[in-house]
Amino acid sequence: MTVVGAGVVGTMHAWQAVERGHEVVQIEREAEARGASLRNFGQIWVSGRAAGEELETALRARELWEEIGSRVPTLGFRANGSLTPVRGERERAVAEAAAARPDAAARGHKLLTPAEARAINPALRGEFDAALYCERDAAVEPRTAQTALRAELLKHPNYAFLPGREVREVVGAGAVRDDHGDVHTADVVVLCTGASIGGLVRELAGPDLPVRRVRLQMMQTDPLGEPLPTSVADADSFRYYPAYASGALDELNAAQPQPETAAAHRMQLLMVQRADGGLTIGDTHEYEHPFAFDTVEDPYEHLTGVVESLLGRPLPKIRRRWAGVYAQCTDPLRVVHRQQVRDGVWLITGPGGRGMTCAPAIAEKTANELDW
Repeated sequence: MTVVGAGVVGTMHAWQAVERGHEVVQIEREAEARGASLRNFGQIWVSGRAAGEELETALRARELWEEIGSRVPTLGFRANGSLTPVRGERERAVAEAAAARPDAAARGHKLLTPAEARAINPALRGEFDAALYCERDAAVEPRTAQTALRAELLKHPNYAFLPGREVREVVGAGAVRDDHGDVHTADVVVLCTGASIGGLVRELAGPDLPVRRVRLQMMQTDPLGEPLPTSVADADSFRYYPAYASGALDELNAAQPQPETAAAHRMQLLMVQRADGGLTIGDTHEYEHPFAFDTVEDPYEHLTGVVESLLGRPLPKIRRRWAGVYAQCTDPLRVVHRQQVRDGVWLITGPGGRGMTCAPAIAEKTANELDW
């Protein structure tokens, strides 16, 4: 098997194939993956997933992440859960509706009082009226996860990693040529090229590929100086994730619009603490091409204010700011775009902001459907 792309989706396909006894060559155009698989929160985010295939995929992936994390401690897997503090009757009504859903128990959703929320996460010293808790959410370390997984894969004699090579063309059934002129032949080729959906991908899949690119901005701080035991979201995340659709959300959107900056940049707060104690904070969403080449400061200022209001203290110094781009399937009912583009060649792309969450289950489904 040949896997093209060393992001989390590609690496999980390699993992599934190796686990099932296949020989795998994984090809990556960079020395290591440098796209969305690193530029994310590392959250295994179950809480906001749409009922049906998306939630089932996220829950299965959560199980797989925990299993892999027990084998690869350097992955940094932790079952930290998440809290979404709410303020005012309208935000609380959305949280209440989420906690009353038939699938609330599967997600681990519970509505907590401020005292109950602070018992789980004492760092939340700001004022809020209640908090939606999701026990099933988890996290890994995004900047080091692929390195940790690859180190484990390299223990297998039937796995090889070829960095610094870009696949340029398909030259036959299950055969591709890279930019070194080498041909790699296998029973199956899986293209997991992330947000790189031009060039070879467009040539193979055609101009109507139902996938778009999305740009975001994020930041990371110096160590907080205390634990942040859970991931944290704000009520604007209700507007973004499909699980929170309800009459209460319609009322929130109609009567309590987002602040101007948040609306302009399609913002929500997501925040998770890294292993070094720093906070990864975001994010924005930009859909119109061409994307801006620079980051802008207003969203960072907005997020800083939201975080400080929840923590009840100043934010540590910002250490890094960055932008990232990921691929998103435009069909909201599909978790990922999976397409056979040539004999023996499959394209797997477009998980959107669900790549880190769902990659293990996406790869498992590919393996089952292709009968590896």
